[in-house]
Amino acid sequence: MTRYTASGFGVPGEAEVRSWRNSWPPLFKALVRAGLSDMWVYLEYGTPGGGRRLDALLIGAGPDAVLGLVVVELKQWQTCHILDATRVQRSDGVVTAHPVHQVDAYRSFFTHWRPKSAPVLDVRAVVVLHDATAEEGAVLLAGAGGGERAGIPVLTAEDLSRPGRELAGLLQAGDLEAPDPRQVMVFEHIRWEPSSRLLEHVGAELEGSGTFALVGDQQDALLRILASAAQHLPAPESDYQAQEGPVGGAVITVSGGPGSGKTALAVRLLGRLMRAYPAAHPCFITPSGTLRAHLLDAVRSQKAAPELFPGIGALRSTAQRAGALVIDEAQRINRAGSRGLPPDLGAVVKEVPLAVIFLDERQVIRPGEGTTVEEIRTATRALGRTHQHLDLTGSFRCAGSAAYTDWVDALLYSDPVPWAGHEGYDLATAQDPFALQEWIEQATADGHTARTAAGFCWPWPRDRPRTPVLPLDIRIEVPTPTSSGGTRVWEAAWNARTALTAPDGTVLAPKSQLWASHTGGHQQIGCIYTAQGLEYHHAGVIIGPDLTWTHGRWTAHPEESRDKELRGLPPEQYLRYALNIYRVLLTRGTHTTRIHSTDRKTQHYLDTLIRPGSGSGSPR
Repeated sequence: MTRYTASGFGVPGEAEVRSWRNSWPPLFKALVRAGLSDMWVYLEYGTPGGGRRLDALLIGAGPDAVLGLVVVELKQWQTCHILDATRVQRSDGVVTAHPVHQVDAYRSFFTHWRPKSAPVLDVRAVVVLHDATAEEGAVLLAGAGGGERAGIPVLTAEDLSRPGRELAGLLQAGDLEAPDPRQVMVFEHIRWEPSSRLLEHVGAELEGSGTFALVGDQQDALLRILASAAQHLPAPESDYQAQEGPVGGAVITVSGGPGSGKTALAVRLLGRLMRAYPAAHPCFITPSGTLRAHLLDAVRSQKAAPELFPGIGALRSTAQRAGALVIDEAQRINRAGSRGLPPDLGAVVKEVPLAVIFLDERQVIRPGEGTTVEEIRTATRALGRTHQHLDLTGSFRCAGSAAYTDWVDALLYSDPVPWAGHEGYDLATAQDPFALQEWIEQATADGHTARTAAGFCWPWPRDRPRTPVLPLDIRIEVPTPTSSGGTRVWEAAWNARTALTAPDGTVLAPKSQLWASHTGGHQQIGCIYTAQGLEYHHAGVIIGPDLTWTHGRWTAHPEESRDKELRGLPPEQYLRYALNIYRVLLTRGTHTTRIHSTDRKTQHYLDTLIRPGSGSGSPR
């Protein structure tokens, strides 16, 4: 566990440790039985950036001294329901990647990330279900389909008990012998890097994605950044590794408010850099797990692509190997207790030949965040490197309505003004969550993407039961429109941590990181962590009891928050984060926004700002 943590994977959870204890002994027992005791075995082998961890990797010497690798995927479960060639549903209801598909993707990593200078590798793969029967294994294998995955065996408990040499063959290691220590040393020093072909394919997919199309001043910013890239990155035909240090060095900061196109520009820039400067091995990093999940979803057809989008924990190590690095949502990088630039971001500024850093200083939503353009500028110039700042002033989300984003900023940060309306953007209040839910359902039925997000003011237990029905975590009492003085209770579920799928494969709820775009998300409520950085056609916003309009100003109530990072803050400190959070939620809708406050006086105040009857009618 100490080495696992030291490798940057964090502290392993109880479930992780339990799986090791259940799966490793059967694997090693099988290796000994098969006469493979001299093989080298790497457990939890991590790919660059920590994007993926292989359960086990066997290394041996094959025919003609070629290094043979066997990627092993270990599963301690026995049965599952096959959804398709890429997904299975476990008996506990969790939907996960088909093990054969999963290990095939791991195998492809060694093909598409092997540098030309590395030795030739013979890469094989096997799935081991050490508790399953032969019949259960046959069902899983039959559901994997053919094509590239043909030839990946699924071994069961019965297979692991077979005679030695037969078992060695089943483990794909029948012709492998103990590797020479020098071969192992060479393998351990391989600097894995994406091939030009992989960069070309991923770059083409990102550039061709309508989701991240560029308009307005984004295009001008792209041209300016590419001009800097031409100065500081190696020419396409050169070998970045062969050069003596970086070609100059530049840091470019790009700031802009919600809907200004930062993420769209960042993604398209990455695509362009991948295609134009493959030798620089461009990468994309964001502190937002939600945004990263959407990017991985966008390039899911490229099995070897995940390492191009390292997790934020790999920022420093990525800075040491990437010639070009794009960072989005940089204001959310944790300072780790430092007063100035976060140490890992400092490594980027110091070491990466071209670093393009996107941020919005008004989207800081937690203590410990808050990197500024000025801090980056100061650090860059202190190192003698070039700094350039670009400001995106357009508004490409709210139907191009800068008027709406300006209205939101005035509402939250200065003097609120009545909404005067804007052609192409539809704003209204929702008098209760029942009306808001009905509106979301209608928008979805009309074929639009519609989501409701709320302040984090209701419990969200991490140990939810894994059933096809999510618990209704959110409860809001709504006064009845009669003179009886009674109330109705509106209930809803927060978005699912993991995807929920019906036995027939129908997605009931996407996993939280894909809540904003995948089928079924409109039936759950999102929060700042699943909405930030994303957008949808129609946005419903529930302002919770943590923020109210009281005595002519916004007042914070941190005791109403369920965010453990925020609820213990003093009200004046919490207010800053609350305003930023609701600013993000209020600016996700590209066409329409509906607002409801759980506080009656705050709702009344909002009604006075938004003209009665404005935004009426069904979603467009």
